[in-house]
Amino acid sequence: MSIISVLVANRGEIACRVFATCRRMGLSTVAVFSDPDAGMPHVRAADVAVRLPGETSAETYLRGEAIIAAAIAAGADAIHPGYGFLSENAAFAQAVIDAGLVWIGPPPAAIEAMGAKVNAKALMDRAGVPVLGSIDPASATEADLPLLIKASAGGGGRGMRIVRDLADLPAQVEAAAREAQSAFGDSTVFCEPYVERGHHIEVQVLADTYGAVWAVGERDCSIQRRHQKVVEEAPAPLVDRVGGDLRDRLYAAARDAAKAIDYVGAGTVEFLADEQGRFYFLETNTRLQVEHPVTELTTGTDLVEWQLRIADGEALDGEEPASSGHAIEVRLYAEDPAADWQPQSGTVHAVDIRSDAVFSGLTRPGVRVDAGIDSGSQISTFYDPMLAKVISWAPDRRRAAAMLARALSDATLHGPVTNRDLLVNILRDKNFLDGRTDTGFLDSSAAGYAALVAPAAGDDEVRLAALAAALADAAANRASAPVQGGVPGGWRNLASGYQTKKYAAVGGSDSDEIIVRYRPARHGYELPDHPRVRVVDVREGGDIGSPGFEARRLRSSHLNRRRGSAQGDGYVVSLDVDGVLRALSVVQYGDSVYVDGPGIAVALRAVPRFIDPSAVQKPGSLLAPMPGSVIRIAVAEGDRVTAGQPLIWLEAMKMEHTISAPADGVVETLAVTEGQQLSVGDVLAVITEEGAQA
Repeated sequence: MSIISVLVANRGEIACRVFATCRRMGLSTVAVFSDPDAGMPHVRAADVAVRLPGETSAETYLRGEAIIAAAIAAGADAIHPGYGFLSENAAFAQAVIDAGLVWIGPPPAAIEAMGAKVNAKALMDRAGVPVLGSIDPASATEADLPLLIKASAGGGGRGMRIVRDLADLPAQVEAAAREAQSAFGDSTVFCEPYVERGHHIEVQVLADTYGAVWAVGERDCSIQRRHQKVVEEAPAPLVDRVGGDLRDRLYAAARDAAKAIDYVGAGTVEFLADEQGRFYFLETNTRLQVEHPVTELTTGTDLVEWQLRIADGEALDGEEPASSGHAIEVRLYAEDPAADWQPQSGTVHAVDIRSDAVFSGLTRPGVRVDAGIDSGSQISTFYDPMLAKVISWAPDRRRAAAMLARALSDATLHGPVTNRDLLVNILRDKNFLDGRTDTGFLDSSAAGYAALVAPAAGDDEVRLAALAAALADAAANRASAPVQGGVPGGWRNLASGYQTKKYAAVGGSDSDEIIVRYRPARHGYELPDHPRVRVVDVREGGDIGSPGFEARRLRSSHLNRRRGSAQGDGYVVSLDVDGVLRALSVVQYGDSVYVDGPGIAVALRAVPRFIDPSAVQKPGSLLAPMPGSVIRIAVAEGDRVTAGQPLIWLEAMKMEHTISAPADGVVETLAVTEGQQLSVGDVLAVITEEGAQA
């Protein structure tokens, strides 16, 4: 039987990705969506869509029976699980098959075999694949440290903790179990030795129903934050550096792992390797990986197409695909790396990341974007904060990194804070370019960490952006001011005083505010704080045209200025800086201001001239740094606390976040309860510091 219509039991960019290949193969497509996702791109990308009533994953994308019912109602004859959610749930896979639908994934028995990582390691050990031994938390000793706690049913870094002090082990096991239960519905965790600064190497496999297994290239996924991958690439620099037969041994181990569980479809066998080329089995992901595009671009293989063809009964034909060139993928997250990776939410006012690739691969050097958002999308707190994947391919690694960094720095991203600057800094970092990447690359104690999480724009660029923002705002004010007696707005018979506007870089504070002074002159503007700058032009519109740069259109359809809502593309401010012409686009939404230009992107916050007294929080207030829910409270009003003591635990985007006491003191007010939903800035508690007046 041939597959005709495919339902993707997922959301975001992976649903869009699968739909793209389905369309190319002539297959019909069905999307499912939760209430917060009703307006998301994956819903529009499908031929038809079915609502899953509810907001949380447990109410929607984790309800297997509802997804199967949606497939039957929409006339789909196959289900593709994507990744995450139910993609590695053996019971769901079996239920799909029992319903008479085609399951586009491995057999339920293979998922079951690899689903519990403790059992998986034992099975791989018997198959001759090198493994790291597991350690029972109850019997761990100082000699076993450091330890890595992992969720047995998990992935994506959820439920993982590094423990370096044995006294911390019980609390960390409990926290990991809570996070695992929330993310996967299974609280089982285990421990294994933690290999400091190892290399996360994984091998892509494809297996058909006739016994053939391909190893389709390897990937390096070592650069991680909170055990979640941030940068992935193919081929792996370590494998090329060590040389010898390392690649052949990795491929052989991956094929053995797949054959040991009678694997079918696309899967990934993950290993942890050291600098000497020794490697150990970590896990087998019985699904498509987030980072699959780097393999597609280096091998010219559409992995989703092969998933569909294998599920339809086709055999792998010919030789294993050979790899050429180098591909790098970065994950664009709605999070603030400089603020302990806090997830962000809100409206994506405008997004434009240039790409020149199709899903099946690149025929020349270029950039591919797999996105699950577009302008106007809402980023909710209910799901993973990944917004898009941006991938480059080039004949060599350094060129791929340069192309990807430029694509990111040129991108229009107006909305929640993202990790864009971190990604640009990594791609231009000397250690990265030299191939010195390992699992400790983003360790907060590593040399150069502060520079990696710092804004990519320098102080001079931020000050120039603030100047452009002030001039654009002045132009907007003049354009909206009433004209009396034919006299242009802003006209003065005598020289006026300097106008002043204040801005703060997003991520900074009002104490670091940038003050811009200017006044209209007979020929342009006087800028007392910018003697090297001359204003060439300030015009309304979104086209940036300056010498040496291609005109670029900002796709912003939701411009909201402080004085009210208006449709438009903002302003373009052309500046002469010591004889060098620069054109900067300025768009403002409320008090948020975005300044973009070739190779520069700065987000600012307009600082109001007058502070509303009602908006001032009481000294000692602990505020919610992100939207989410309260899952645990460890103090009560009147308790004495010490600086750094954990007080409240929040859950946001499936991750657990700890709120600690900022100083020694007493809990004067506890403003939240367990289970309460929070918005950014909500008061959690008020701590009166010792010696302070209540």
